[in-house]
Amino acid sequence: MSSGALRVLVLSDTHAPRFWKGVPAGLRDPLAAADVILHAGDVCTTAVLDELAAHAPIHVVRGNNDGDDVAAWDGADGGDSRGVPETVELDLGGLTVAMIHDAGPRQGRDRRMRRRFPDAGLVVFGHSHIPLDDADGAVHLFNPGSPTDKRRQPVATYGELIIAGGCLLRHAIVPLPPRGH
Repeated sequence: MSSGALRVLVLSDTHAPRFWKGVPAGLRDPLAAADVILHAGDVCTTAVLDELAAHAPIHVVRGNNDGDDVAAWDGADGGDSRGVPETVELDLGGLTVAMIHDAGPRQGRDRRMRRRFPDAGLVVFGHSHIPLDDADGAVHLFNPGSPTDKRRQPVATYGELIIAGGCLLRHAIVPLPPRGH
């Protein structure tokens, strides 16, 4: 990988403290290698954000289960003191990335997100806990699933992105080993 590439770790729906008891074992190495962390909401406690921000700059959006403490967290967006917004658009390695917690129903989602974020090359979202990496619609949609609350999914997951020169060089949903492994 070229030195100009940005390694992005993508998380959502960690739901602490009910499900997140600390960094899952399978996330330790990817977290250590991350240049940037995106969290698409439902963090539920600021302790998770503090823990993640100790590894890399973090950009986070508010989820429907995030309270006032998460909304007011002052470490958002790499130290920006404006708190945690409902949506964010940022330039990562020359690529415009938008993030929202709930992108709505599957039907028409890509067109809705294209209208909402007309300049985005990638829209990251969460809420459903269902991993999705779909580049075939009106805009590339990416939901990392959840690393801690897999619900009806076969495994817990997170996302990895490699971005350079405005291009998404790699985008992957990565399964985590079951707890205790």
